[in-house]
Amino acid sequence: MLKVYEYAKCSTCVKALKFLDAKKVAYKKLPIVDEVPTQKELKEMLAALKERGGSIKNLFNTSGLLYKEFKISEKLPKMTEAEAIKLLSEHGKLIKRPFVLGDDVALVGFKEDEWKKVF
Repeated sequence: MLKVYEYAKCSTCVKALKFLDAKKVAYKKLPIVDEVPTQKELKEMLAALKERGGSIKNLFNTSGLLYKEFKISEKLPKMTEAEAIKLLSEHGKLIKRPFVLGDDVALVGFKEDEWKKVF
């Protein structure tokens, strides 16, 4: 089952869910603040991002208040991947959303063109 970690007040998440509904894709919706992706899931996503040329920074919600409050932009270059994954697993609002994992699916954020290739 496709897992979609989302935040109800996030307009990007709303667009992503409407997209999945229109495509009749079955998914399980999980509130990212209350049910934070596990370290294992975060590592899976990171591996998928790296395959596409991404990095650990792509997992972070860089426009979020918590990102700014924790001064992650200053700290991230000095953090190990393990430290970054641990931090993300403790604070759902730090994670870029929607965060979507399933069989052969690993997407973070909503870019309709990218999603059309997957679904």
